[in-house]
Amino acid sequence: MTHRGGEKNQRFLGIEGGATRTVALLADSQGKTLRRLEAGPANLKLLTDSQLTEHLFGFAAALPRPDAVAIGLAGAWAESDKTRIRLAAGQAWPGVPCFATHDLETALAAANRNEGQGSITPQVLILSGTGSACYGKDPAGKGIKVGGWGHLLGDHGSGYEIGLRALQASVEYRDRTGKWPALGQNILRQLNLAQPRELIDWVHRATKGAIARLAEEVFASHAAREKLAAQILKKAACSLAQDGALCARKVARPNRRVDFVLSGGVLLKQPRFAAEIGRELRRLWPGAVVKTLQRESVWGAVELAKTRCRSPGPEGKTAPSASLGESALSIAQEAKERPRLTVTSMRLSPTEQRNPRSRRLDKLPLRKAIRLMLTEEGRVPRQVLTQLPALERSIRLIASAFQHAGRLFYVGAGTSGRLGVLDASECPPTFGAPSEQVQGIIAGGRSALWASIEGAEDDAAAGAAEIKTRRVSARDVVVGIAASGTTPFVWGAIAEAKRRRARTVLICFNPFLRIPSALRPNVIIAPDLGPEVLTGSTRLKAGTATKLILNSFTTLSMVRLGKVMSNLMIDLRPTNTKLRQRAVGIVQELTGASAERARQALEAGGWSIKKCVARLGRSR
Repeated sequence: MTHRGGEKNQRFLGIEGGATRTVALLADSQGKTLRRLEAGPANLKLLTDSQLTEHLFGFAAALPRPDAVAIGLAGAWAESDKTRIRLAAGQAWPGVPCFATHDLETALAAANRNEGQGSITPQVLILSGTGSACYGKDPAGKGIKVGGWGHLLGDHGSGYEIGLRALQASVEYRDRTGKWPALGQNILRQLNLAQPRELIDWVHRATKGAIARLAEEVFASHAAREKLAAQILKKAACSLAQDGALCARKVARPNRRVDFVLSGGVLLKQPRFAAEIGRELRRLWPGAVVKTLQRESVWGAVELAKTRCRSPGPEGKTAPSASLGESALSIAQEAKERPRLTVTSMRLSPTEQRNPRSRRLDKLPLRKAIRLMLTEEGRVPRQVLTQLPALERSIRLIASAFQHAGRLFYVGAGTSGRLGVLDASECPPTFGAPSEQVQGIIAGGRSALWASIEGAEDDAAAGAAEIKTRRVSARDVVVGIAASGTTPFVWGAIAEAKRRRARTVLICFNPFLRIPSALRPNVIIAPDLGPEVLTGSTRLKAGTATKLILNSFTTLSMVRLGKVMSNLMIDLRPTNTKLRQRAVGIVQELTGASAERARQALEAGGWSIKKCVARLGRSR
């Protein structure tokens, strides 16, 4: 590929990863965007060598081969960190020069691109997203960082700190006034919690990202003129500005002009908060010029790929295989064994097509719209029944796994993941199953049950990591649920499950998939439900079909395990009044005993229906 001057038009790949997501941008020599992809978070300190390599393989499989790559990841401060990145990149892109650094370097490079490479004005990058840090370079070109110690040691003015302060301030307000503040009410609503005391359990289980997302409620409350939110944001702005001024003292002489560049999701999405930081910076540093980063910071990685990878040197070379250490050799060996394959669709998935019967949905009278939706839903069971042989085989695999101490895992993103978690959560009370026997895995973790987690479904490495964490083995069954059939998170989980010799099942609603043989699951359930009433909204017919299929999986597998007599649940856990009454009724139905005798027998037998029926004798 050449441009008008006859010079080769090269491709440069920039990758930037942080606590929330990873962005990959492929651009040509002229600065034209060729492809842009997003995946899940990539803080180097939280990734194993294998996970890092898998993460980069996902981009390598989806993008054309670049001429050079630069990768900036959160947490990549030491030379050993950068070596890890280069080694992993060397497996994903053999022979391609790689510049490895941290995400603050890439963001600062993006700022320099805005100003022009010849700019001599000292610059300090102030970044606030899930975490925070300030970064500049002294006259000798040495990088200076202030902050960025992580959420436990101090991420001043970050989404995490704002979210945590909101929790603490709400609790303190409750203790002081006896009332729960409006900000606290908003937080409870977002977390789907009923009472403030439920926050105690939640915060002990919450991830850094989950707490950082509470910052959204603080900003919303501030916009509604809530005083508590205003106080929190004022303190956060002051502490982050102080870090910025401290960084400026390390890179410039007093009173000299310094350009402070604001970056990160919090500062770019919250202009009032950014303006507050700007006012505080100008107070602390009279020569301050405050601006926001005008171009996505991953462009800095692209610029670094262009400039740093053209020059020979330790940063511009991928390490030769002869110098690989033990850790890197294990990465290389695993990468060779792992197929670099992707799943594609030969035609547009039915789930993404437009439904001709609902083209006037916005104009239909309400009654006709209701009839249309229910009629479309009514088509679902008939189409699911076309998959009867695959359904039967899946249930046999699951029942066999249960009989041999194996487990069932549902893996999905969005609605698919939520339905998997729902079905799994119902098994212990309904069938007396151990909580680990059926498990739901959703892209983005627990918070994704009620909130959209950007980029989570695109992270194949995260899907694989979930399978590794749960130590899936050949005794287990992994069911991937993906409406369109191409969700990377799901395929990452399936690929890892197959590597571990677990049985695998795919539930999708796209019969046009092209699946490489190395990734092909043991069973594929792919009914064609046709287009959704609301184009692309797979929570509708696809969600209904998923619920039907998962219901049949666990219900009929548990039947085969002897947890049902006739059509009655005999391993039910009677944990409340309604269920205890149901247990009494089941014992009466199966033994012919009176209600009083059935209750007495259940109380004596620890409310075990199965034991009670065995003691009283089955009559019907």
